[in-house]
Amino acid sequence: MMVQNAPAGEARFISTMAEHNDLCEQFARAFGNDEFERMEPFEEMVFVVGNHDRGWAELNENPGMVPETGLPTGLGTTPMSVGLSTNSKSPDFNEAKHLYCGLLSSMHSWGLYHERYGYTDFRVRPGGSTSVPINKDYVAETNEMLDAELARQDRIKAALASDPEFSAWIEEKHLMQNYKQLQFCDTLALYFNIRHESERGVEIFTHVPKSRDEDVSITVTPKGEGVYSFDPFPFSRDGLQVACSGRYLKPVPGEAAPNEAGQAAPDNMGALLRSLPTTAQKFTFVAG
Repeated sequence: MMVQNAPAGEARFISTMAEHNDLCEQFARAFGNDEFERMEPFEEMVFVVGNHDRGWAELNENPGMVPETGLPTGLGTTPMSVGLSTNSKSPDFNEAKHLYCGLLSSMHSWGLYHERYGYTDFRVRPGGSTSVPINKDYVAETNEMLDAELARQDRIKAALASDPEFSAWIEEKHLMQNYKQLQFCDTLALYFNIRHESERGVEIFTHVPKSRDEDVSITVTPKGEGVYSFDPFPFSRDGLQVACSGRYLKPVPGEAAPNEAGQAAPDNMGALLRSLPTTAQKFTFVAG
């Protein structure tokens, strides 16, 4: 789950990981113009960008609740004992589509714990880390998962290298270009999914690839009324409109007694979220 910040007393905008991935896919399909090379291989890249967090699907069906906040568990609040498996389930799903999708998804899972291979300055929370912190109680399990992903990457690279149709896809500069494109889409979506409009300031996204040989930093500036300028502009058309689905939820009580809105602690947070009307936050991207 993506639980957006909000001023005190306001309902929170909550998106599933599938809805977060859908926003990322909109970015991926529109990425590229005369300055920025579009994603290639296009269909495989759009698929993995649109499914890089697919391992969260089961958890999103039935999230827990954070008693201290009265909000569903999600990014940063899901217990490690439950959430760790998503890091391997996502590459499993993508690999079933295509080996290259599995490779990029695996790199994403590994990179989350290693500062996205050093290609980002983005922090989900102000003052936070560029990496997912390793819980001290799950060091062995986390390292085992990360080692397994490195082994997956070696296996897939060997398989792709042996096939003339796909061997060029894993050339190092091109592979990292694709990885950085995925990370740009993911972190840009996090900027919108996690931060309330009032908290979205100027953000600089580093290492956005124009090509396999050239990266640039893109400055995103809020202009008001859902409009955001990009300098330089990486998308196929000025005035690009995108949207993220979700639903609004006010914190529910952590105990059985209802709160002032008449809500009681839910027996099933997933069912509660599914009962809420779905809406969308919409954004327009313009050249800076």
